[in-house]
Amino acid sequence: MTQTARAADAALTFTQPLSAEFAKLCTPEAASFIAGLSRQFGARRMALLAKRVERQKRLDGGELPDFLPQTKSIRESDWKVAPIPAPLLDRRVEITGPAERKMIINALNCGAKIFMADFEDSLSPTWEAVMQGQVNLNDYAKGTISYTSPEGKHYALNKDIATLIVRPRGWHLDEKHALVDGKPVAGALLDFGLYFHANAQALLKRGLGPYFYLPKLESHEEAQLWADIFAFSEEALGLAKGTIKATVLIETILATFEMDEILHALRDYCVGLNCGRWDYIFSFIKKFSRRDDFVLPERAQVTMTTHFLRSYSLLLIRTCHRRGAFAMGGMSAFIPVKNDEAANEKAFAAVRADKEREAGDGHDGTWVAHPALVPVAMDVFNRLMPGKNQLERLRDDVGAIAAKDLLAVPTGTITEAGLRNNISVSAQYLANWLTGNGCVPIFNLMEDAATAEIARSQIWQWIHHAPGILADGRKVTLELYKQLLAEELAKLPQSALPYDKAAELLTTLVSPKEFTEFLTLPGYKQIA
Repeated sequence: MTQTARAADAALTFTQPLSAEFAKLCTPEAASFIAGLSRQFGARRMALLAKRVERQKRLDGGELPDFLPQTKSIRESDWKVAPIPAPLLDRRVEITGPAERKMIINALNCGAKIFMADFEDSLSPTWEAVMQGQVNLNDYAKGTISYTSPEGKHYALNKDIATLIVRPRGWHLDEKHALVDGKPVAGALLDFGLYFHANAQALLKRGLGPYFYLPKLESHEEAQLWADIFAFSEEALGLAKGTIKATVLIETILATFEMDEILHALRDYCVGLNCGRWDYIFSFIKKFSRRDDFVLPERAQVTMTTHFLRSYSLLLIRTCHRRGAFAMGGMSAFIPVKNDEAANEKAFAAVRADKEREAGDGHDGTWVAHPALVPVAMDVFNRLMPGKNQLERLRDDVGAIAAKDLLAVPTGTITEAGLRNNISVSAQYLANWLTGNGCVPIFNLMEDAATAEIARSQIWQWIHHAPGILADGRKVTLELYKQLLAEELAKLPQSALPYDKAAELLTTLVSPKEFTEFLTLPGYKQIA
């Protein structure tokens, strides 16, 4: 069954029926706008994705990334990003979560300065979730959002709430239920286009604006694509240049070498960069997937105090502050531990230490995964960052950070417990994701697609590389993985979740010699 929203020659076709709520957003004008984005920028997006493939071939052949000689003048010249609007000047604590109705209300009310409503790593992209997320955000922009639970509990916004930022999907993801000229629209263009077209004017009337987080960029050319999309979109709605504001997640190893260039490409729009640490670790594994000398220890040992991650964090702070942009810290995945006071205090202490490092280094804010941890992070930043931000801390004292610092492989061990944890987390997360839940508490951590990517990619890396040896001397093999997978699945409680389907998908991800770029690509074909 298909429905088409048409304005002139828009030809935006949906392969799923539009509910009355969805149809209110997918007006003929919105359809025309999204179709225009797809036609104007779709081919460039595909060309840039092809460039990723070519770059990967060079990395597979032994090339290592470095700072670009052809853009040296951008790195060495003096320039700054455009002024940052008032609602984004204080971002000391940000909370993130899927664009679900109850989540949006609770996150906006929880005391954080910013809430990032997510269409990417923490949202399983079922058609219902994607479109209902847009309805929820439209109600937020109009100031009418509320929710009543099945038990009768009512949720509404407080007087003082966080500022909202939206994260669309990464460039690699299609939206198979929305077609232009018979081809799937980029998920990013649908997410951005619907939200911007429906809400920009309403947000501006409230003294806010259309604010975005941009995920998984790998180059300044990909950032330039977003800049051109923003300019096109502002002109289409008659808005002043620079009305849109964006923060870029630096969550790929390649983007780290182009932070100045990314800021420069988006200088009319960009207000900061963020240390997307979990995707960054995943990217480190993925981009060097052919190399024995880039095998990481188990993920619990790959902390922000390791040399390659600390170098990346300090370089981001220095780069951003030189350009008048915010340097945002990363996500702490810890969540409260119920019925175990000692474990709960340990989790809170870990968050506190993480945020003290970030604030002490000069970050302008940080992320947490649970409302209960907002006061912990807020206390740290209030104590160590009394002003709204730390843009004045240029960190010229850091000294030169070279490619060798960013590529320093951390040392550590691989234990059977660590392997089992990766297997269980991967299977549990995939079972949830396939049924529409993209943000899952597992073993007292909040797991999303980024953390699940680390878990499954480490299993793959340890199987297919010689250094994948357990602390007891055993080589990690496909046979050992299958044995432990069966044992870990047997530990899980009875559930309607499709653990068998998740296990099958996980096995197809870790078995082949060739590395699968994103688990969400084969997973999306199976999604409910």
